[in-house]
Amino acid sequence: MDLLRWTLIFLVLALIAGVFGFGGLAGDFAYIGKILFFIFVILLIASFIFGRGRGGL
Repeated sequence: MDLLRWTLIFLVLALIAGVFGFGGLAGDFAYIGKILFFIFVILLIASFIFGRGRGGL
């Protein structure tokens, strides 16, 4: 459950960084936001797949 919580926290942070970056506020934020978004989506999917064996939600 702890891994899922951290994954969701970092996914939200990546989405916020993506919103600022894609909005045109800074090109660097857009690049970082895109990278973080895809990294944490992959981590989220992995946590759902590997977390099913444990008694989760």
